[in-house]
Amino acid sequence: MTEALERAVVPPVSDADPFTHEALLDPEPLHQALREAGPVVYLSHYDVHALARYEQVHAALVDWQHFESGSGVGLANFRHEKPWRPPSLLLEADPPWHDAPRRVLREILAPPALRRLRETWQTVAEELVDQVLAGGPEFDAFTALAQAFPLRAFPDAVGLGPDGREHLLPYGTMAFNAFGPRNDLVAADAHRVAELSAWVNAQCAREALSDDGFGARIWAAADRGDLTYEQAPLVVRSLLTAGVDTTVHGLAACLYAFATHPGEWQRLRDRPESARTAFDEAVRWQSPVQTFFRTATNDVTLAGTVVPAGTKILMFLGAANRDPDRWHDPDRFDLTRAPSGHVGFGMGLHQCIGQHVARLEAEALLTALANRVERIELTGTPHRHPNNTLRSWASLPVRVHGAQRDRARPTPS
Repeated sequence: MTEALERAVVPPVSDADPFTHEALLDPEPLHQALREAGPVVYLSHYDVHALARYEQVHAALVDWQHFESGSGVGLANFRHEKPWRPPSLLLEADPPWHDAPRRVLREILAPPALRRLRETWQTVAEELVDQVLAGGPEFDAFTALAQAFPLRAFPDAVGLGPDGREHLLPYGTMAFNAFGPRNDLVAADAHRVAELSAWVNAQCAREALSDDGFGARIWAAADRGDLTYEQAPLVVRSLLTAGVDTTVHGLAACLYAFATHPGEWQRLRDRPESARTAFDEAVRWQSPVQTFFRTATNDVTLAGTVVPAGTKILMFLGAANRDPDRWHDPDRFDLTRAPSGHVGFGMGLHQCIGQHVARLEAEALLTALANRVERIELTGTPHRHPNNTLRSWASLPVRVHGAQRDRARPTPS
């Protein structure tokens, strides 16, 4: 036993299971209990150390040297278990293997590329909103807007063809479930693993992609030698895995927030340039990505507790984003808040590289809605479906009240 282990603070022990359907659908009570229990809590059910306070979650996220992603960001430990697919070069790799793929994507998703997309996506959003509103004032905002817009806009940007896009969300659901334990949610996906994986892998091939999208630029990076030809399809796969579901559920969180906080919707209509801030606040408030794991590379002391080498920590991003020691009135959705610093997109070296793409999608959709809709209200109980990693939505029934159509359309800056 090391000297650090001998001096270690013994963390409180909890037998809570954060992957039950009850906890996944309504995580806040567990989050509060874990925050109150201590900075580090041992979860006996899975033999992992849990972090639910902002300070410790942030510290672990930025310390990739001691809490690595390369052993997997789920419960499975790649040191001992074979991953169900080739690991992600972005999410499940550390330097130096992580460096080239991230550098290439950072260049491809740089502001000049996004500026070129802004006008296109604004047009797409306005067309979609007009189409939805033409069908009447009541609709499911999850399927009609939060799901429909990213499934059109983002695959277009990547360079996917029009066929088979309905596979993207089930594949993402499956991939994010796989980060948790092998429970009933993973078992429910098992019959489609081969089919969905084969379809997604086929879309990552050069010949399946258009010549002018993000995917083609990834393959061009391989031609220049910035990536290997073996890496290129895995980088495209990273975009397709992480670039759809998280945005879909982030937009749903935004629409839910505005349907339940009418005063904040009016703030957005008065200041449509705050659309990106609204999206970040919704991501903080609802945290589409609830949890991720890391693995201790050696005996690491965190808040006095020693996490033994080779063991897992479970970071509760959603709990950190509602930590009252970090946020004032954290359970409220508030457009006057500065939500920068939330960990909904991660933090540090592995922070979501596509977060600016998601913000641009949110800006386009929310701006189009703000110009056309005076008020959004719920017409029934929203429903979620459980996922081992995502705070997922299934339906969001709303009624909208139209605005005056001669209202000047704002131009996002």
